[in-house]
Amino acid sequence: MNYEALRAVFRRANALLGTNWSMHDLRHTAALRMARDKRLSLRDVQTILGHAHLSTTADIYLVEDEEQVIARVQEYLADVKERAALPPASPATGYEASDLDVLFGGERG
Repeated sequence: MNYEALRAVFRRANALLGTNWSMHDLRHTAALRMARDKRLSLRDVQTILGHAHLSTTADIYLVEDEEQVIARVQEYLADVKERAALPPASPATGYEASDLDVLFGGERG
């Protein structure tokens, strides 16, 4: 299907559905889905879209769902709290506890 034929399909579908979709909308939706997929890097998405600069891809397609951001931050904070409650690990063989205290700023068990 060539460009003009696809535009005609969109015109007919938009007239029937009362929408205003375009081929660019499909590209944008595909790019958003790729950017959110953990299996693809942002550099992969940049290459697929043909953007010259990574910042173009990032500025347009790194749109985060606010609820997901809040959930990730809550999970992170819960992990931090859980780790803080754990007793410090014993130093591995060959390390002096006093050296680690100086390095990490505290007393180790």
